[in-house]
Amino acid sequence: MTTSTATSPAAPKTTARGATIIRFPARKPAAAAPAATPIDDRLTVSLTNLTAALAEQRAAVSAWRTVLGELKTTTAGLHDSLRTYNASLDALGNGVAAVRDRARALEQWADDMAAAHS
Repeated sequence: MTTSTATSPAAPKTTARGATIIRFPARKPAAAAPAATPIDDRLTVSLTNLTAALAEQRAAVSAWRTVLGELKTTTAGLHDSLRTYNASLDALGNGVAAVRDRARALEQWADDMAAAHS
């Protein structure tokens, strides 16, 4: 049976169970921080960097819009080319169908002539 040490005024006895407690190494002192700049200087540098980043972003968006416009023009040209190609295929299909019908008519005529002369 185990008794609670919370109500007992005597310190609990511990027995070694074969485990060894290893201490963590002591922390090394932190490197000295660089000299702090006044808040105004830090804000000026931050605003300058922000302004430069915004200028780069504006240039990137402008370039993206230019390329997007070129892509739109190119895809419009591709659409027109495909429409022309489709019209050519339709005309070719109609021509082939007409030739096929004419060939079948000639074949039927030849079969009728062969049957009449046999």
